[in-house]
Amino acid sequence: MAKTNDAVKILKQMTSEDPEMEEMIKESFFNAELAQMIYRARTQAGLSQQQLADRIGTKQSEIAQIEDAEYEGHSLLMLQRIARALNRRLEVHLIPIALEENSTELSA
Repeated sequence: MAKTNDAVKILKQMTSEDPEMEEMIKESFFNAELAQMIYRARTQAGLSQQQLADRIGTKQSEIAQIEDAEYEGHSLLMLQRIARALNRRLEVHLIPIALEENSTELSA
């Protein structure tokens, strides 16, 4: 096995024998990407967490939680409210698994 310092490749090598662990890592990557996408869209709109919370009728602490990479409670309704408040459109796609494995990026 060739040596690498690429964290994703290392994790794949470590979990290739454990499908359950591999799935947990995929979910963690997804949550982190989603949190980062929301953070980027909010900051590009020039809004604080409090300002976004005010626009969608929630608390600042909920926005902070949603922007946390470890948060797992995303709801489509809340994501839709956030998208509208940021003058964005939320899109959800069901992609065949073979294509999913070649792409880990989410659309903003």
